[in-house]
Amino acid sequence: MITRDLRHAIARAVAAAGFPPGDDPGLRPAGAPGQYAASVAFALDRKDPKRIAQTLAKLLSQEQWISAADVTGVGYLTVTVTDESLRAVADTVIAAGQACVASDALRGKAAPPALAGDPLAAATWEQARAALAARLTARLAAAAGATVVDLPDKERSVVSLQVNSAAPSAETTGRYADITAAVGYAGRDAVTFTLARAIPGRLLWVAPKVIARHVLGNPAYAVRYAHARAASGVRWAVASATADTIGVGEVPLLPGPDRRDIRGSGGSSPRVMTEGDRQLLNALSWLPERVATAARRGRPDEFARYLEDLASVTIDVLSSPSHPGTGVAPGSGRLTLAKAAQTGLAAGLGLLDVTAPERL
Repeated sequence: MITRDLRHAIARAVAAAGFPPGDDPGLRPAGAPGQYAASVAFALDRKDPKRIAQTLAKLLSQEQWISAADVTGVGYLTVTVTDESLRAVADTVIAAGQACVASDALRGKAAPPALAGDPLAAATWEQARAALAARLTARLAAAAGATVVDLPDKERSVVSLQVNSAAPSAETTGRYADITAAVGYAGRDAVTFTLARAIPGRLLWVAPKVIARHVLGNPAYAVRYAHARAASGVRWAVASATADTIGVGEVPLLPGPDRRDIRGSGGSSPRVMTEGDRQLLNALSWLPERVATAARRGRPDEFARYLEDLASVTIDVLSSPSHPGTGVAPGSGRLTLAKAAQTGLAAGLGLLDVTAPERL
């Protein structure tokens, strides 16, 4: 994955420049697909970050998969990867499967364990949100390479919520019933995603009739729909290819002049990328980095909102005329994009304890 590889490349450049290793290179989008910014130079030398950035840029430009490394502003790095690197994201995601969200970004760090019990059995909505956030943070941290360890009792009391230690009091029974009723009406997935994306410290209000709506304006539905949309695109492409086999055993081949085994991922990414393709591949390239950032900040809601962005671009791209399931026979690269989106969304939803439906 590009962000994972870029993190390692920056670490090598930092070491080659004679600096001690840092914890976080400060990766962030640079504006265009295939461009990545880093603020690592400021952590190495706040007095003259531009000089450090220039040294790192020169070292990074030697990487074959990086087409350019420039210094912008007062010391930010802007790295542009080759089209081949961006194109390869789809194959990388598919090959990694559920591990496409994993990295070693938090290796050597310790994280508190997930809390026992069901977060949705909390007495109040805010307790449910906090308990779920603690559980999801542990999951995200583990995926980013952190070691999940138990905490001393005095520290555990700060982060733990004993949501199942006692029956709800009379004054909270109504709120408890609200959670139970919401799960019954909207479904566990809708309630879980809604709580996962809730920003801590802000007023939390959950309306079951709103989060149960099957409209793209409802994030709890849109992210799961995007996965189902990608899955349907893969099914359509496979069915179309199977109908156009040319008798090589039982291996279905893709239609058209580029008749290749659809079960293989190597070399199957689109040769000519549309702007939509680039946007989707770019969004997928951030999967492991978004996991690590959310875990480091203890903010699983940030990862949930990233999945919303990934879902939005997935729906837009896979609904265009050149993609699976839209009435135009896909090329092998179109199938790979749909499969990559399906894989990435499933892995991300799994970290949030939300199911990824094949049909919705």
